[in-house]
Amino acid sequence: MAVKRSSKVSQTAMLKQILKRCSSLGKKQCYDEEGLPLDVPKGHFPVYVGENRTRYIVPITFLSHPEFLILLQQAEEEFGFHHDMGGLTIPCEEVVFLSLTSMIR
Repeated sequence: MAVKRSSKVSQTAMLKQILKRCSSLGKKQCYDEEGLPLDVPKGHFPVYVGENRTRYIVPITFLSHPEFLILLQQAEEEFGFHHDMGGLTIPCEEVVFLSLTSMIR
């Protein structure tokens, strides 16, 4: 039981880190008075995917899906949460990302 709790705690810490990082993304974008990007609706966050680092806006509800969490763990292992791209980069091909997100929706 302790292993399961530890895993849950680390997932919670990872999600908090992601949301904190996402709140300070894209210094070149237009921001509202609260410092949030204007092109990202409430309840969503941007990710960069694929070789060309295409930007996608995904709902926060994706954070509750195990398949999406696997992508986030891969992102942390490959890039960490603090890197030059200025956002959360997902290390997979766009086709794979689009297929996964269409299954989640």
